[in-house]
Amino acid sequence: MKNPLVDAVEKKYRRSNDLDFEIGDTVVVTIRIVEGNRERLQDFEGTVIARRGRGLDEMFTVRRIVANEGVERTFPLHSPRIAAIRTVRSGKVRRAKLYFLRERVGKARRLRERRISAEARKAAADARAAKTRALQEAQEAVAAAKSEMAAAPS
Repeated sequence: MKNPLVDAVEKKYRRSNDLDFEIGDTVVVTIRIVEGNRERLQDFEGTVIARRGRGLDEMFTVRRIVANEGVERTFPLHSPRIAAIRTVRSGKVRRAKLYFLRERVGKARRLRERRISAEARKAAADARAAKTRALQEAQEAVAAAKSEMAAAPS
């Protein structure tokens, strides 16, 4: 059970929009970079090879190949420096961590693409939205029950 005070503080810093990308997906992470008094956006495109942590501590690692050299970068999921995360393609994987891609060269680096139909994608989005609504309703019900218990004389 988490402390309600910690939840209140974390809610302030949590990313409002839900990011739906998985291990093996090729993503474009748009990062805000501050140089002196100027701010610019830079894209980092690569394959998500790892995701770890929960809540505000959640991080994900993106790997890409630059001049035949592997470059990995780890991002905090809820960082205000991340402007956007866009999924380019979905990879078909059977692992939680794809560290084995570090040793692969050439075509062996590629992952098979996971193809899903537009109907299946829409159904998954609807299911996610329904789950989020149900979770919010449950949290509201718990908060209402707690307020009733606090207001009831003992």
